[in-house]
Amino acid sequence: MKLTIIGRNISVTDGLRNMVEKKLGKLDKFFRQDTACTVTLSTQKDMHKIEVTIPVKGTVIRAEQETEDMYQSIDLVVDVIERQIQKYRKKIIDRRQSALAFSEAFLEKEQDKTEDAEIRILRTKQIDLKPMTPEEACLQMELVGHSFFVFQNGDSGKVNVVYKRKENSYGLIEPEE
Repeated sequence: MKLTIIGRNISVTDGLRNMVEKKLGKLDKFFRQDTACTVTLSTQKDMHKIEVTIPVKGTVIRAEQETEDMYQSIDLVVDVIERQIQKYRKKIIDRRQSALAFSEAFLEKEQDKTEDAEIRILRTKQIDLKPMTPEEACLQMELVGHSFFVFQNGDSGKVNVVYKRKENSYGLIEPEE
């Protein structure tokens, strides 16, 4: 993989860079050498956060971890990425979706029988999209006690989603033009 390491509010020292390259080097067995991987290291107060993003055709493999120690965050994020890859391996192979980014050895490897966890949709809910502002949608979301809310943006007329973020803040997902 081609690693791009970015530091935000932290200087990326040689030791930190070597640790990231060593730990994420474990993922080389899954990907081809030309697969891009962006690693963002950041600090905020006493917390050290690492975000790893691997764009592959048709999807993005992404994980983030935040602990009080950067080296522990690096270890945890590698475990999360490995689990994601193993979990979705069967679907990647079945669809040949994004298979170009993965190594042949990984794609041809015998699959574990424990990986057959199918995605099952247990409930379908119909909603009435009412035009409203994102602020009104956040209020509605709080009233119904959900962590996200789908609504029609009154200004653009498009379907948007508001969601709860950490530290009592909100996010807004809008479709691109």
